Amino acid sequence: MKKTIRLNTSDPVEILGAGNRILNEFCSYYPGLKVTDKGLDIVLEGDESQIEDFTVRFARLVQTRHHKPSLTTYDVQDIFDDGTSAEQFRQSGNAVILHTTEGKPVRARNHNQEEMVKAYFNNDLVFAVGPAGTGKTYIAIALAVRALKNREIKRIILTRPAVEAGERLGFLPGDLKDKLDPYLQPLYDALGDMIPSRKLQEFIENGTIQIAPLAYMRGRTLDRACVILDEAQNTNLGQLKMFLTRMGANAKFIVTGDASQVDLPRKEDSGLLRGIELTGKLKGVATISFNEEDIVRHPLVSKIVKAFDKA
Repeated sequence: MKKTIRLNTSDPVEILGAGNRILNEFCSYYPGLKVTDKGLDIVLEGDESQIEDFTVRFARLVQTRHHKPSLTTYDVQDIFDDGTSAEQFRQSGNAVILHTTEGKPVRARNHNQEEMVKAYFNNDLVFAVGPAGTGKTYIAIALAVRALKNREIKRIILTRPAVEAGERLGFLPGDLKDKLDPYLQPLYDALGDMIPSRKLQEFIENGTIQIAPLAYMRGRTLDRACVILDEAQNTNLGQLKMFLTRMGANAKFIVTGDASQVDLPRKEDSGLLRGIELTGKLKGVATISFNEEDIVRHPLVSKIVKAFDKA
C-alpha cells in the first residue's frame, strides 16, 4: 500500500524538526515502513495496518505542535505511550504496558503476569519465580521500558550471573564482552522488541540502558532506576544480598528465576528461595509464583516442563 500525507504548514521544519530529527524519531517506531520526505508531502509505503497506525499517531503529533512552540523527541515518545496511569495498574494488571516496535500491544497474558504487573506498581522489590516460558523476564523488561519512556526513571539496568549451563566461558572467542554477550542475549532480544534499534543503541552507548554481569553490580548505589536480575537461581545467598543492597532512592528491583534450572556446581548453593524466605514478608516486597499453566511459549514447552519435573 502507498499513501501520501500532506503537511498543512508553510514550514515543514516546524513539524519534522531540523534535519528531519522529529520525523526520524517517529519513523524509528515503524522499521517496516518506507517513509519518504518530499517537502510538504510524506510518502508512506508498506503494510496497510502500519500505514493506518502511522497516520493516526502522526496526526496526534501535528496536533501537539499546535499547542507548543516546538516539538521534541519526548513528544514523539509520548505519542507512543498508552497513558495508563500507575494507579490504574495498581488496580488492574491487564492494561497495555506498551507497544512493540511492530505496533503490537504488550500486556499480561495470564493471571500471574497480571499479579506481577500489579505487584510492580505496589512494591519496590518483586520476585517472580517459576518455570521457563512464563514471560517473567519479558514482562519485567516491558515494565522497565515503560517507566523509562514515561521518565519515571533515568536508567534501566539488566543483569545476570555469568554461570555456564554446561559450557565454559574461557573457550568462547573474543574479549570479556564477547564472552558475556551470549549470556545476556535474551535481554537484548526483549529490548529489541520494544525499542527501535537505533534508539536502543543510543541508550546503550550513553548508559541509559546498561546490561552487565552480576559481578559488575558490586559497590554501586542504583537510584532512579529499574534494575532487573534475571536467572537469579544461579546466585548464591551472598550474591543475592549484594544485589538487593544496591537499591537506591526511587528505584524498582525485579528478580526473576527458575529454581528448577540451577546451573551452579552445587544446586543447594542457590540463594533464590532462601532470599525470598528471608525478605518475602517485608513491607514493599512481593513474590509472584508462576507454574506450568502460565507458560506462554509453544504449547509443547508446558508438556516438556511437566515431563522433566516428573523425572
